[in-house]
Order: sequence, then structure tokens, then C-alpha cells
Amino acid sequence: RILGFGGRAMGEAQPKYLNTSETIVFNKRLNLYCMNWLKKERGIARVVLVEGYMDAVSLRRHGVEGVVATLGTALTPEQARLLNRFAPEVHMAYDGDRAGQKAILRGLEVLEDENVPVRVLDFPGGLDPDEFIRQEGVEAFRALTPISAVTYRMLREKEAHDLSTEEGRTEYAKGCARILRSMKEPVELENHLRRLSVETGFSREVLREQ
Repeated sequence: RILGFGGRAMGEAQPKYLNTSETIVFNKRLNLYCMNWLKKERGIARVVLVEGYMDAVSLRRHGVEGVVATLGTALTPEQARLLNRFAPEVHMAYDGDRAGQKAILRGLEVLEDENVPVRVLDFPGGLDPDEFIRQEGVEAFRALTPISAVTYRMLREKEAHDLSTEEGRTEYAKGCARILRSMKEPVELENHLRRLSVETGFSREVLREQ
């Protein structure tokens, strides 16, 4: 039961993604690529959300279940609610480059606003999911440890500062304090504060006060 078609340009041609024009049954905000397979995969522990059609095709060719992709657009609240119907957790597996990192941060907000449990697969070396699984194999992909949204945000915050300087450590501590402010689990908060204390040299008490 085909809703529409999606194309991905090979090379640098523009537009990069070209979909069927929207119709009564095809709306990019309301659908996800590979939903036809996801609906048949009962009892999976997580949905793997990727950015592009080729990432979804590549992961599924290598035997990874539960993979879907957005339709060439940013993640929408409607898509987040749709994902929440099929598995207890979403693993965001976007590209490891700067653009992918920014998209993950935006996507985390969308999923959290819809109360969807979410974790992140952080690919090394700026690789995208397709590149990673072709280079490292499916077992390496399955061995990746999904990290929490808070941990992911703190990693990105760390990259923005020079921790070899006092100013860099101070701004990193302040940035992480803003991230940790909304945490409700005392044990998880303590874990993050302990690690942040080692990285910055500030005591846990000072960081908690911040």
C-alpha cells in the first residue's frame, strides 16, 4: 500500500531529498520511511531513528531491525508520537558530523516534549550509520552503547570549551549545570556531578549550588 515515493540524490545534486508532493494520504510530518516493516516487527526493545533513506536501507540490509527514517525533514511531534506506539524507547542514530549533532539536539527536545524515552547512538569520527556499519560491521553496531540525552548534551558542551584553561573549565561547568538543572533522579544527578567534578576541579557542592 504505497503512500508516495522518496528519492535521495547521488552526489552533490540539489535538492538532496525529493518526495512525492503531499496528498490526502501522504504527509511528511505524519509518516516515517520503513514504517511498513516496523509495523510487522513485534516485541522489539527499541526503534532506531536515522536521518536518511540510505542509512535505513543500509542498516536493514545488515540485519538491524526496528529502523526508520524521517522523510528528508526535521523530526516532528507527530512522528515522535508515532514512534512511541511501536517500542518502549527510541535510539537516535543520526550522522556524527556537526549537522547531525545539531539535528540530534533538536530531535531530543521534540521527543522529550512528547514524553518519549530516548537515548543516542554516538558514532565516532563523524561517521554516519551507513558508513559505520559498512566499515565496522553489524556486531560493532549492536555493541554501541546508547547514551542518555543528558550525557549526550554534556559531551557536546565539553567539545565547545578548552578544558586546559580555567575559563574553559568554568564555562563548561556552568553549561553542564544548566543541562543538569532539570534532572529529577538524585542518583543519576550525583553520577554526573561526580564526573563533572573530576573534569573541572570544582567540588560537587559548588556544582550542585550552580
